[in-house]
Amino acid sequence: MNTLIDRREALRKTAMIMGAAVSASTVAAFLYSCKSTPDLNYKPVFFNEDQAFIISELADIILPKTDTPSAKEAGVPSFIDGFVKDCYKTEDQKQILEGLKEFNENAVKVFGNKFIEGDADQRLKYTLQIHEAAVKTMKDNPQQPRPFILKIKELTMLGYFHSQVGATQVLQYQAVPGAYKGCIPLSEAGNGKTWATS
Repeated sequence: MNTLIDRREALRKTAMIMGAAVSASTVAAFLYSCKSTPDLNYKPVFFNEDQAFIISELADIILPKTDTPSAKEAGVPSFIDGFVKDCYKTEDQKQILEGLKEFNENAVKVFGNKFIEGDADQRLKYTLQIHEAAVKTMKDNPQQPRPFILKIKELTMLGYFHSQVGATQVLQYQAVPGAYKGCIPLSEAGNGKTWATS
């Protein structure tokens, strides 16, 4: 059942009962609460909830659901959270947090909402815009520090291809490889997929 339709219908009936005496601000607040906020499917250990929502959405934009599960379904946001907490130096953690803050503040300038408050199309367009700018910046000046969006992209790919989903459904995985075949076409060595382990 569509929550947005249900709430609009409830609002319409409430307005009828109250003789249409529902203020515009109440209507706006009521409909605003109908926006689909992405789910957070793990408990953050490094990021706060708002930051974790952004990381989760970015991971799913970078690797959305196709014929294989999305980054979120593969547990990538939780991986990123734990990886940044346990493996990053304090300075690198600080850069990620500063990048998150700047990414979110810039979203307000671009489409008038925090990143997580935008609709799916706004989040996608904004992320693509930031990604394209970051790629151009790195192409023009490869010596500078990697922009936030590219760091998150790297972490997303790392987490995805080290997950069970990535290793078994996208790559090919065999815990104990079979016989050695040194000179065969790639198409015969696992349907052209790269091996998850070497």
